[in-house]
Amino acid sequence: MVDMGAGWTESTVEVEGHDVFYRVSDPVPGALPIVHVHGFAISGAYLMPTARALAGRASNVVPDLPGYGRSANWEYTLGIPALALALLKILDALELDRVILVGNSLGCPISLEVAHAAPDRVDRIVLVSPAGGVHNQGLGRAIRQLAIDGARENRRMARVAVPDYLRFGPVNTFHLFSEMTRFPSLERLLKTPVPTLAVIGSKDPLMPPPVRVREVSRLASDHTTVALIEGAAHAINFSHPGELSHVISSWLDGREIVDDPDSPGYTRVLQLPRS
Repeated sequence: MVDMGAGWTESTVEVEGHDVFYRVSDPVPGALPIVHVHGFAISGAYLMPTARALAGRASNVVPDLPGYGRSANWEYTLGIPALALALLKILDALELDRVILVGNSLGCPISLEVAHAAPDRVDRIVLVSPAGGVHNQGLGRAIRQLAIDGARENRRMARVAVPDYLRFGPVNTFHLFSEMTRFPSLERLLKTPVPTLAVIGSKDPLMPPPVRVREVSRLASDHTTVALIEGAAHAINFSHPGELSHVISSWLDGREIVDDPDSPGYTRVLQLPRS
């Protein structure tokens, strides 16, 4: 392990004969680990602002999934089901029996797949900007949405994202992005077997408007909560770590989710109609 300072270390673990890179904060006795799951074509580096903000309440683990960031490439590009299986194997290798998953973008369908495949391993999931489904179809529309989002993100995000995108490659990016747009994230959310928090940004062009979220979520179970952060785009984990970590902590603690006056953005909970 390499000491990153401020209570963080980085290391690798072997999965299916390949090295998987991860970052981990110091353990917190009695707290379930929080595992952060990154989006397509990018490493877990951009998730670190929120992970650092949550490090005081639990051990936070931020892996680079196989073929991403500093993790070794596999023989082929893994799709969503294969990435979910790989994440389960990473949890096994790290001896994490039960965790809280915090996904962003592509990390949301991956987290949903893990929760459906192994609900005994997942205590709760947080879906930050759960892209996928009708709002992102067809592919041309999704690409335009992504371009719009790029102009709305924090400019510092480019320094993290561009090297990762170049390493992942345009062909892999195209195929996996296409798969993500076809994944029915909101509909899948309705059937999640574990308590779930979805967090969306008001300026995220990849997300449907709040009225559509309410419409699709009318059949959601009582253990589903949706929060909206005004002023946030798609990569909320990077741009609004204070507000996001406050929302996550409030939800995990069973407290009312209200705005954090010390952080950019303004949070409100979307009241979901129940059938």
